[in-house]
Amino acid sequence: MEKMKIIPPVLIAIVLALWVSAIAILSVQNATTISLKFLVFQSIRLPLGVMLGFTVGVGVIGGAIAQPLSIILRETNETEYPDYEYD
Repeated sequence: MEKMKIIPPVLIAIVLALWVSAIAILSVQNATTISLKFLVFQSIRLPLGVMLGFTVGVGVIGGAIAQPLSIILRETNETEYPDYEYD
């Protein structure tokens, strides 16, 4: 069973390594600058690779924060509503 504990971190490392490699290749091949627009807001102009790296980093950090929060919220709901059947 000890081998099963090793698999998730290895898979995470492989996925992150592939993302970093793809961003590096893309940023070398496409050095044009872009800016993001959302409603009336606009970001500064950055190279596409930098923008992708930033968004992937924010997504990874957001996912790392959201996972423990969902566990805490589920435990809170289970104590408040013990009769409800949780999946």
